[in-house]
Amino acid sequence: MESHQNSPPHVVIIPTPGMGHLIPLVEFAKRIIQITPKLQLSIIIPTLGPPTQAQKTALAALPQDRTSSTFLPPVNLDDLPSDAKIETTFSLTLARSVPAIRSHLKELYDSNHNLVALVGDLFGTDAFEVAPEFGMKPYIFFPSTAMCLSLFLHLPELDAQVSCEFKDMQEPVLLPGCTPVHGKNLLDPVQDRQNDAYKWTLHHAKRYNLAEGIFVNSFDELEEGALKYLKNNEPGRPPVYPVGPLIQTRSSDDEKVDKCESLNWLDEQPRGSVLFVSFGSGGTLSHNQIIELANGLEMSEQRFLWVLRSPNEKTINATFFSVEGDPNNPLDFLPKGFLDRTKERGLVIPMWAPQVKILSHMATGGFLTHCGWNSTLESVVHGVPLIAWPLYAEQKMNAVMLNEGIKIALKPKADENGLIGRGEIAMVVKGLMEGEEGKKIRNRMNELKEAANRVVGENGSSTKALCEVVQKWMSH
Repeated sequence: MESHQNSPPHVVIIPTPGMGHLIPLVEFAKRIIQITPKLQLSIIIPTLGPPTQAQKTALAALPQDRTSSTFLPPVNLDDLPSDAKIETTFSLTLARSVPAIRSHLKELYDSNHNLVALVGDLFGTDAFEVAPEFGMKPYIFFPSTAMCLSLFLHLPELDAQVSCEFKDMQEPVLLPGCTPVHGKNLLDPVQDRQNDAYKWTLHHAKRYNLAEGIFVNSFDELEEGALKYLKNNEPGRPPVYPVGPLIQTRSSDDEKVDKCESLNWLDEQPRGSVLFVSFGSGGTLSHNQIIELANGLEMSEQRFLWVLRSPNEKTINATFFSVEGDPNNPLDFLPKGFLDRTKERGLVIPMWAPQVKILSHMATGGFLTHCGWNSTLESVVHGVPLIAWPLYAEQKMNAVMLNEGIKIALKPKADENGLIGRGEIAMVVKGLMEGEEGKKIRNRMNELKEAANRVVGENGSSTKALCEVVQKWMSH
């Protein structure tokens, strides 16, 4: 045991699958390494298949002398139904990887690594069971909002009190310090209480009090009310440490950027004049919604840069395409003549564009976004006001908070069929880019941009919160 204590403290980070979980945890690891030169880190990644190039590139950004990363053998999920939700897949992947996690930790322990802490993410609490075997304290890294964390901490109580589906509740859910949110806008895995995704979410929520502490990727000025409540150290609840904003400082695809059409085009646009439109790496719209969005952007007469993916319908009507049409080419789903009519003020890029670089570009003046938390924080750090267009996961909750709570986003209204019409889109886009409400949002976003820069500085609140825990690890 003495030889372990003579070694530098060693922290193990275990993300559940998904780039949206890995990216903030890699940035979290970078921050820990910046704070102290005397700590070692290992990232252990449960998998469903071979590592992706995006995962490898993200991990390669870590200093190799202080960190190591290991992809565990893929688990078998053949017994899962084909319609299993992603929260079930993530949770089960982690749970079935516990023996492999234990084996890897034993290798580290036997080679005299001084294991002090295990950091899992929001669906990773099953890894906690191995922590005591190696003298490690378990922590949670929560990659989303303090509001969403508050829901997780209250979910066992809510589950016991409410008998119907949350979406059928008459009154909104009141989380301390948070904007009231209707049940239909709570995160996806709690929308069907009979589904395994809900059971897994509740399973993890009940285990959050086993953690020694919870890191949340937010900061005081951004979610003042929620964090004030979460930091008041209620008995039986782990301390909460706001350590955000942790965002990607460079894209994993930066090598594509040098001759990038989107950045070259932005260079030619006036300052703050372009609306960036992107729904993230997993976000898609229906074909009808693509048509309405295109027409709305055209009607708004604003400059735009749109990252377009093919529609999300499982089957595409073959008669829709002309002889030269291609169902795999997103541009073929746009209204006829749209690209020609908007070529002076708009650019549509199929599939991918360098989001971090676009948001930091001086020509970018707004962001129509799916409200994924990584994208939202990137916008805050670069001071770009938002149009909230949530699609899945916790994005509807985020949209409520951004629009009604923090007031840094406009939100278009959908019709009774869930479609957002072109007139509504044009009005909201013009309102953000030219209107009085847009100016207020822009001013508020600039305040938050300054705060975001301040909190991760040497004496900033997020730096101090992380330092507090790192000091505990150093004295373990």
